[in-house]
Amino acid sequence: MKKLLTILSLLFASLNLLAQNNDIEMADQLRADGKIYIVVICIAIILAGLLFYLFALDKRLKLLEKKSSGKN
Repeated sequence: MKKLLTILSLLFASLNLLAQNNDIEMADQLRADGKIYIVVICIAIILAGLLFYLFALDKRLKLLEKKSSGKN
């Protein structure tokens, strides 16, 4: 009986999700104005900068590890 109540409560909770409107007005407006490409370019630049920083940091750490292992 407890399993049945749990299943029914989850079913009724998920029905609320079906009633939501899936229209995203901001994205549609940005796409219509052609500004969505600027947003994508900015995100790509930020991601590239972070990746560059992480690879540079990894390279420095490898150099420090080599120096540290040589001293021991």
